Amino acid sequence: MGEQGPLAPGEAWRAVAACFLTTFALLSRHRIHLPEEHVGRRLDFADGTGARVYRETRLGSGLAKDPCTLVVVFRLRLVRGPAHALFRRESLLNTPLFVGFPGFTSKLWLAHDERGRYRGVYEWDGSDRAEHYARSLWRVLALVSEPGSIRYAIVPGLRRDDVIADPRLVEDPEPEAAAWWRTVAGT
Repeated sequence: MGEQGPLAPGEAWRAVAACFLTTFALLSRHRIHLPEEHVGRRLDFADGTGARVYRETRLGSGLAKDPCTLVVVFRLRLVRGPAHALFRRESLLNTPLFVGFPGFTSKLWLAHDERGRYRGVYEWDGSDRAEHYARSLWRVLALVSEPGSIRYAIVPGLRRDDVIADPRLVEDPEPEAAAWWRTVAGT
């Protein structure tokens, strides 16, 4: 993974605005689903943390033609203790910020881990599209997240559920740097 950071402000906010408009069209056609297949499942990560899936969002079948796995992590500013439960309920309102981006197929929403970090674990259609989304989302997350807490990882060519089921599928030359996003076996 190379240097990470947000897109230029104008480009990022235009992408978010376009996503918003597309989301409402998808909602009107009943294309957005909230399956419960993964809800309650705990995902453990190579850095020794883990969290439960509290929501899943899927567009259509949720399967990508050119699959990649995207993991985004951030730590919210000022959200501690009981405020985490409030954030999880409110977060449904954030759906228009991602579901209408080109290439979105599905997302697992993870509750905060032992370090107070939230993760989204996505299946995306196309690595370039996933990167564009992550760098656009960065601008939104920067408004509410602790500085320096936002990161993302993209695993091209692999479906999200396959990466979760068998972490050995992912070869990484820097396993320590990838510990925050790599799932561990037995989750």
